[in-house]
This record gives sequence, structure tokens and C-alpha cells, in this order.
Amino acid sequence: MLIKNPEFKISAVSPKQYPNDGLPQIVLVGKSNVGKSSFINTLVNRKKLARTSSEPGKTRQINFYNMDNKFYFVDLPGYGYSKMSKQEQIKVGNFIEEYLTKSNNIALIVFLIDIRHSPTENDKLMYRYVIDSGRPCIIIANKADKIAITKVDFAVMNLQNELNPLKDLTFLPFSSERKIYSENVWNEIEKHLEF
Repeated sequence: MLIKNPEFKISAVSPKQYPNDGLPQIVLVGKSNVGKSSFINTLVNRKKLARTSSEPGKTRQINFYNMDNKFYFVDLPGYGYSKMSKQEQIKVGNFIEEYLTKSNNIALIVFLIDIRHSPTENDKLMYRYVIDSGRPCIIIANKADKIAITKVDFAVMNLQNELNPLKDLTFLPFSSERKIYSENVWNEIEKHLEF
């Protein structure tokens, strides 16, 4: 999909701030520093639409990005950042939970995990939470450029075996560096958007 005019819309901390124009929302969840902002930038071919940082825990609000008035990418705060105070972690957890339970426009949850590591306890908790929400979900095994290209399929399969032994969810590799995976991801996202 070609996005011509992506734009940052709003950083929200409560439901009354969510956009209420009825556009479908593609929601990104994942631990801090897993690459959610880079994922958006890569898919829309922009370097700085979504702010990226090498410092985990930078996103503390829910960021909405309008894609040509067709849909939103919604970047949720990352979870599991150890240097964040307990109070801050609870606040972020509440943002995430409130959004996932109160937004009526979620078309798809895109759950990013790091292809190089086994899912953490926090990943497993979030995975169960997403599955229990009953919303459509795909899993993105991100940072595929960090391992040999010949090992990518095997690593994705291992993650699926660990998280989703029923194999009823789509798992896809992704890399902001190697753009070769973008088309498959767009194809999957488009299945959940009805224009």
C-alpha cells in the first residue's frame, strides 16, 4: 500500500482524546524498544514520522498517526521497561488496557516481538491479554536484520511454536533495515481494512 500523506494526529492519555472519526485503527503493541515507531516509519517510507529513540520507554502516551484519512496507526507505549518507576509502569499499563477495552475502531492488533529472543514473561502476559480480547491479531517478529537471513524462517517458526502452538495466528518477519518484508506485512494489514 502506498501512503502519500501520513501525519501525526494526536498523543492521547484518555478516551476523550482518541480520534472519533470512525476510521479503522491498526494498533501496535510490544515491549519498550522493540521497534514500533520504526515499524511505522518503514511501512510509510518516512524517516521521522514516528519519533524513534535508542532509549527505551520514551513513548508514554498513545500516539495516533493518520494514514491518508483511510486509517490510523496507533502506537501504544511499550511495556516492561525496567528503569521506569513502578508508578509510571502502572500508569502506562492502564493507558494500554483502557485503550484496548474502550476503543471501538480497532481493526487489527500488530504485536511486535524481538526475533532474536524467546518471549519474555511480559510478552507472554501481553500475548494472553491480546488473545483474550478477541480482537484480530498478527505477530511481527521484528529486527530480522539482526540475524542471518537464512535463519529468519526458523526463528519465526520457533517463536510461533512457543507462543502459538495452535498456529492459528499469522507470524511474519520484519526489519526496518531490510525492506524485503514490508510487502507481506502490508498484505496482511490490508486484509483487515475495508475501504
